[in-house]
Amino acid sequence: MCDCNHAFHADVVGSLLRPDALKTARQQFQRDEINADQLRAVEDEQIRLAVAKQKDLGLAVVTDGEFRRAWWHFDFLEGLDGVEGYDAEQGIQFNGVQTRARSIKVVGKLGFNQQHPMLADFRFLKATAGDAVPKMTIPSPSVLHFRGGRKAIDSQVYPDLNAYFDDLAQTYRDAIKAFYDAGCRYLQLDDTVWAYLCSDDQRRQIRERGEDPDRLARIYADVLNAAIADKPDDLIIGLHVCRGNFRSTWISEGGYEPVAEILFGQVNIDAFFLEYDNERSGGFEPLRFIKPGKQQVVLGLITTKNGELENPEQVKQRLEEAAQFVDRRQLCLSTQCGFASTEEGNSLSESQQWNKLQSVVNIARQVW
Repeated sequence: MCDCNHAFHADVVGSLLRPDALKTARQQFQRDEINADQLRAVEDEQIRLAVAKQKDLGLAVVTDGEFRRAWWHFDFLEGLDGVEGYDAEQGIQFNGVQTRARSIKVVGKLGFNQQHPMLADFRFLKATAGDAVPKMTIPSPSVLHFRGGRKAIDSQVYPDLNAYFDDLAQTYRDAIKAFYDAGCRYLQLDDTVWAYLCSDDQRRQIRERGEDPDRLARIYADVLNAAIADKPDDLIIGLHVCRGNFRSTWISEGGYEPVAEILFGQVNIDAFFLEYDNERSGGFEPLRFIKPGKQQVVLGLITTKNGELENPEQVKQRLEEAAQFVDRRQLCLSTQCGFASTEEGNSLSESQQWNKLQSVVNIARQVW
C-alpha cells in the first residue's frame, strides 16, 4: 500500500476561466468605475460559485480558480520583499503569440512577510471550501530566478548568487509556514522551468546566456529541497511541471528524461503534476525514477488547450501504460494544466471546462 498522503485520485491543477462578471469588474476597476472593495466583493462571489461547482462535480479538492490574479506567477512574486514588477520591453514568447509585456526583478533582500495578500486570499478559500480540501497554488522558487537570470538580480544586493539562493529558499520556507499557519494543508508549486530544462531549444538559449542547464537543475533541486525541508508531516506539497499555457499555446517541448533522475529521484515533493496530454510530453519511461510508495504522480492526460473531450477508454489505457513504470496506486489523474494561467484564458468555453473536470472525476472513479 502506498504510504504517501496525497489522497485525491481526481485532482484539479488550479486556474479556471474567468467568468464574464469577473472580467467586467476588473475592467471597471481599471477605469476607476468601482473601488477595490467592490472588485473584491465580485471576486468573492465568483469564487464561491466556482468552489460550489467543483464540489458539485465530485472533486474533493478545490481552488479559487486564481480569480484574484492576472498572472499565475507575477502576482505572488511581486508580493515578496525585494521583488519589483515592471513593464518590460516585450512579452514572453509562446508558440505564435506573446504575452503582455511584464516582468520582475530583484532589487532588495528577498523575504516573505505576513502582509502578503495571498494569505488573505487563501483564508477566504478555506472559509468557502466547506468539507472539501482547499488547495493553494503559488509559483515555484526557481521561477523567480530562471526568467531573468543574473541580470534581473541587483548585483549590489546579491554579489554572490549563493547568498541569493539561500535567501530564496528561506523566503519559501517562511511562505510555506505562513500558509500552513493560515490553515493550508495542500500547497502546489507551479514550475515551468523543469520543462524548459527538457527542451533542446530552451537548453540552447540557457547556454547562450552563459549558464549550464544541468547545473541549474541541481541548484533548483537543492533550493526546492531546502524550501520544503521543515514542512509539517500533514502538509501535502505538489509540484506542477508545465510546458507553457497561454491562450492555448505553449513554449517548450521534450520528454522528462533530461531531468528525470534529479527531479523525480532527488526532489522530496509529495506529488508531481505532470503534463502528458500530447506527444510533446514524451513517454512514461522517466517515471521509473519516482520513489516507490513515497510520491504520487498526477498525470495530466486531459488537455485544457481545447474543448474536445478525450476518449475515457484511451485515458484509461494511458494510465495502464504509465503503471508499467510506477505503481498504479501512486497514480492520479488531472488536466495537464489550469484553464487560465493568465486572466486571458485558454480557447474553450466555461461549459467545456467543467465537462473536462467532470471527465477527470468520472474516469478516476472508474479506475480507482
